[in-house]
Amino acid sequence: MTELLEINWTSVLSNLIHLVIAYALVLPVGWNRERDGTAGLRTFPMVAVATCGYMLIGIEVLSTTEAEARAMVGVITGMGFIGGGAILKKSDSVSGTATAASLWTCGAIGLAVAWNRFEIAVLLAALNFLTLRLMQPAKEIAHDGEDE
Repeated sequence: MTELLEINWTSVLSNLIHLVIAYALVLPVGWNRERDGTAGLRTFPMVAVATCGYMLIGIEVLSTTEAEARAMVGVITGMGFIGGGAILKKSDSVSGTATAASLWTCGAIGLAVAWNRFEIAVLLAALNFLTLRLMQPAKEIAHDGEDE
């Protein structure tokens, strides 16, 4: 019971703010991917929250920047593994690469938020969403000539 009383509530609030920011920044990407029937509104926010959480733990617990860097490399590697699971190959086509890349980007958003680099997180979120949203029509135009 005494451990509960020793909780640093200022730290809890700071961490909660970081996690909520990471969560909120990736919701538009999750919404876009949900509409495509792939990993979506549940997966993307959890990726951002998890990567942010891992890095917040690393920053708090690890005492050297070298150790923090190793923690970040581990998260980045893990995100590549998760993204790889989103890629599907069917006969002569491949799908899920945009989802995989977006998952990896959302991991970077979580890391940026953990390091208080909100400008990087916002830019990554905006570029990710805009690429998914604006490049879809361009992709369809590029593939229109293939059927002929």
